Amino acid sequence: MSIPFQLNGRPVSFDGPEDTPLLWVVREHFGLTGSKFGCGIGMCGACTMHVDGAASRTCVLAVGNVRGRAIRTIEGVAAEADNAVRKAWNDLDVPQCGYCQSGMIMTATAMLADTPSPTDQDIDRWMTNLCRCATYVRIRQAIHAAARSLKS
Repeated sequence: MSIPFQLNGRPVSFDGPEDTPLLWVVREHFGLTGSKFGCGIGMCGACTMHVDGAASRTCVLAVGNVRGRAIRTIEGVAAEADNAVRKAWNDLDVPQCGYCQSGMIMTATAMLADTPSPTDQDIDRWMTNLCRCATYVRIRQAIHAAARSLKS
């Protein structure tokens, strides 16, 4: 059965098992490999995409659950020349190895849409993604910089 949804603003559909994780559909069927596989149990956040604007761990989200919904990947964010989070990430040289960064950016972007002036406590509550390189201090600085940029 065909599963229609929006992917980075364009209508798509997937013909396959409804229980296939969205991460694999996006990576393997649509060729968008920016979102990464990390843990496979929804804990690390490397697979984070937006589902109707909400940050979602897609390694545990069945494609059947996104029927008719809007999915945005890191490639969708990268296409936005003026994305404040991506710009802050680059300006503050946040990534070290970079593996987790697409998920971090997706979570931070969703957080700032919901909480435009986050406190450190807000950032701690939202940013549950894991970074093996421990760039958390730079991530926090970049989120605050992006929030300031969005206000001006």
